[in-house]
Amino acid sequence: MHASVHHITASAEELRAEALSSDELGRLTDRTVEILRASEGMKLMQAKDLGGFEAHPNDFFDWVMAVGEAHPSAGWVAGVVGIHPWQISIMDPLVQDEIYGADPEVWVASPYAPFGRLVPVEGGYRFTGRWPYSTGTDHARWIILGGLLADESGAPVAPGRMCHVVLPRSGYEVVPDSWNVLGLRGTGSKDVIVDGAFIPEHRVSWAEQMYDYTYAKERRPETPLYQMGFGLMFPAAIAAGTFGIARNALAVFEETMASRISTAGTVAKTSPLQLDALARARADVEASICHQQSIVARLHEQVEGGVDIDTEQRIAFRRDQVRATSRCVAAVDDLFRFAGSGSMNSGHPVERVWRDLHVAATHICNITEAVYQGWGAQRFGAPLPPGFTY
Repeated sequence: MHASVHHITASAEELRAEALSSDELGRLTDRTVEILRASEGMKLMQAKDLGGFEAHPNDFFDWVMAVGEAHPSAGWVAGVVGIHPWQISIMDPLVQDEIYGADPEVWVASPYAPFGRLVPVEGGYRFTGRWPYSTGTDHARWIILGGLLADESGAPVAPGRMCHVVLPRSGYEVVPDSWNVLGLRGTGSKDVIVDGAFIPEHRVSWAEQMYDYTYAKERRPETPLYQMGFGLMFPAAIAAGTFGIARNALAVFEETMASRISTAGTVAKTSPLQLDALARARADVEASICHQQSIVARLHEQVEGGVDIDTEQRIAFRRDQVRATSRCVAAVDDLFRFAGSGSMNSGHPVERVWRDLHVAATHICNITEAVYQGWGAQRFGAPLPPGFTY
């Protein structure tokens, strides 16, 4: 177990105590952030020469799950914000120094949706847009935003060219009270606005070169961690956040089950139906986690041996990843049917975590249909669906 994971397991009770307050605040509490920072888990995917650990991917995913098992919103922030150091580690060295040169502990937020418009100007670009879902943005000092290359009028050029643009906190506005949602309320995933910010060339990364391993091979050719691929690592981080919430749901159900007696006098912890449902849910969630972790371990061992991850493997990973997260959601849903009518009350622990899990399930990286279609198309030699990433 990595020391970062150990720190979170040792702090689990304190993290649990902060979860409701984070929901009520609409962002992580300061104490939650202190615990995450003290664990140093945000540096697990960060290159060593940038002040990070450059750890095994599964150490990072274990850390994310441990956080989420104690505090679902914090686990979601851990997955999203914690994967950014991996990406920054294959960006232009100038932007790496800008972000981490003075403080390797700094947090970077994102939304990657290409809602921005990047217009070439002398010496760089002008960038404008509005994005929802900037997870953990209250505690971040930099941000990565998605956009499309545009002409002088702001219209995207054809064919579309997607970019990831890095800005310091002074370059964007966080919109107050823009995170009013069903679940994961404590993530503080607010809207952000950029209004004509000047962007130097080195702060722009092109999505195609991020996904096709160009940056990794140019900038970190000898480091296996960065040969895993953005199209694998980011969805895996989202899945780890989802797995942590599913584990939290199981723990909450067990806690309520231990003392619940139905109106018919049935003691939940001795009910064959309840025990059957809990056992199946536990097995399915842990099987899903094991499935993803084993694939990550195998692929990491492969790149350590100098063998690239090919297209078929990348798409198959996405197939298995979305299947694993959907299996977790289904397992918890099945369990929820046995949680009793009291769990439907607003604010009940079971009701809260059920909402959290279903919000996590809506993330684009957890949507199954497009991934299954992409896998099937690749399998039978047909064109991949438009916008399919892997």
